[in-house]
Amino acid sequence: MIGVVESVSALRFLLDCGVDEVIGEEPTDWSALSPRPRTQSAVASPAPARPAPGAAAPQPAPRQNVPPPAPTRAADPGPLGAAEAGQSARVAASAAQTLDALKEALAAFDGCALKKTATNLVFGMGSRQARIMLIGEAPGENEDRQGLPFVGPAGQLLDRMLAAIGLDRHADDPAKAVYITNMLPWRPPGNRSPTDSEIAACMPFMVRHIELMAPDILIFAGGISAKAMLNRTEGITRLRGRWFDYGSAGLKKSVAAMPMLHPAYLLRNPDAKREAWKDLLALKVRLDGGA
Repeated sequence: MIGVVESVSALRFLLDCGVDEVIGEEPTDWSALSPRPRTQSAVASPAPARPAPGAAAPQPAPRQNVPPPAPTRAADPGPLGAAEAGQSARVAASAAQTLDALKEALAAFDGCALKKTATNLVFGMGSRQARIMLIGEAPGENEDRQGLPFVGPAGQLLDRMLAAIGLDRHADDPAKAVYITNMLPWRPPGNRSPTDSEIAACMPFMVRHIELMAPDILIFAGGISAKAMLNRTEGITRLRGRWFDYGSAGLKKSVAAMPMLHPAYLLRNPDAKREAWKDLLALKVRLDGGA
């Protein structure tokens, strides 16, 4: 009976301790089990002992001679910044003494990102003895494909406009010839407008282009070329039809310059052809010796 009473007491004790389920069939004598070895990661690092009051502070261990890290290879230089691009363009452009040399310098120039996305360099076309030099904005899709300026629908309209006052880009006679180029020699992706940095990067080449041509009259077709070359802030509708004096260090004298509406603008706004015709007549009067 004593064994039964002790067993009932033991069970009641376990129930009071919260034990309500038996896991194993055989009882386990936990006191007979050997303790598990503790792993190194589970052992906390002892805290450094504090020096006794008045004791000298421990000296740090002498540093070992660690060899310096191996030099890393310099990264490839990225595209030229705005200041570097401008300086590189000025040096290359000023060194060109002929139009062919200028074209080669422009082809070798890497300071404008448009070069990487364009198909062809669009330099210029027409007689190099022409009295008139017409400067557009930037090549379009057709110009980029053929490498020639104003060969798309806007170029066809330009040819008709010039023919109306007796001018022709294909003429050999300097009195009738027109030399045509663009502010930028590479097409902006998607025919977007060129950025200020792109215009600034190509500006020294355009200035030198004018100096080597030394025309009697400059025509700026569109607001981008007019504002950039004349350093003006007004829009093309305010600048068109007005005569300005264009000058640079490489020109012996200033050149008469007139902004005109771009032929692409006229295709989108046919009503503006009346103003364009007035500008063509003013150009004809200037060519004939009028004021």
